Amino acid sequence: MIGYQVKDGVAEILLNNPPVNAITVAFLDALMAALRRADADPDVRAVTIASALPGRFSAGLDVPTFLRGTPEQAHTVVNMLYVQLHELQASLGKPTIAAVTGAVRGGGISIAITCDMIVAADDATFGYPEMEVGLLPAIHYTHLPRIVGRYRAFDLLFTGRTFDAREALELGLVSRLAPQSQVAAEAHGVARVLAAKSPTLMRMGKRGFTRAIDNGYRQGAGSAVDLITVVSTTRDGREGMQAFAEKRKPVWSAD
Repeated sequence: MIGYQVKDGVAEILLNNPPVNAITVAFLDALMAALRRADADPDVRAVTIASALPGRFSAGLDVPTFLRGTPEQAHTVVNMLYVQLHELQASLGKPTIAAVTGAVRGGGISIAITCDMIVAADDATFGYPEMEVGLLPAIHYTHLPRIVGRYRAFDLLFTGRTFDAREALELGLVSRLAPQSQVAAEAHGVARVLAAKSPTLMRMGKRGFTRAIDNGYRQGAGSAVDLITVVSTTRDGREGMQAFAEKRKPVWSAD
């Protein structure tokens, strides 16, 4: 599910869960294990996270598994994505760069935003389609309005529309753009620049930066996990996920 190699002091982590890098407990376990491995390796000074699948960074949560699971299982996977992965990245003493190519949706964006920088392909596409499949992009309620403003955040989160990499850059959601064929090289180049800096200063600086920008993220993340868990048990939550699994339009309740 997760590839790992070290090159020039940079750990390159590859998401590889065909066909769409759907997010499951096993997938997140493997991703976090790779991050811990990089953190423990003194020869690693920076990390990149990219997709091994052409045209897809991650489609987000694995909805069919979510549909079949219990509320406790839903809570587990969302807590791993929203809280544990964020905490691991925040405590990592090494910078991480997401190299985003293809389509990135919902939970896939949740993975990317745990990184310190995001380099995106100029033809990448983004979106928060959770409401269409019976879920909510709850974690993004915490951070997105602070980046793009209340009204633009509401637009993106509640319409679920797809937007391109240029708009993502203009909104401040990604750090840099590069041609699709050069995204990995661009991310690796940035990682090498960061890897050349003092590891002590990088570790201390990243810790201070993370504290400064937290702005209640941890509290918001816990509330988001609870909200998703409850939503997954509602009539419309179940209907949205069932409709997605059956490839049909959902029939929402009147209330």
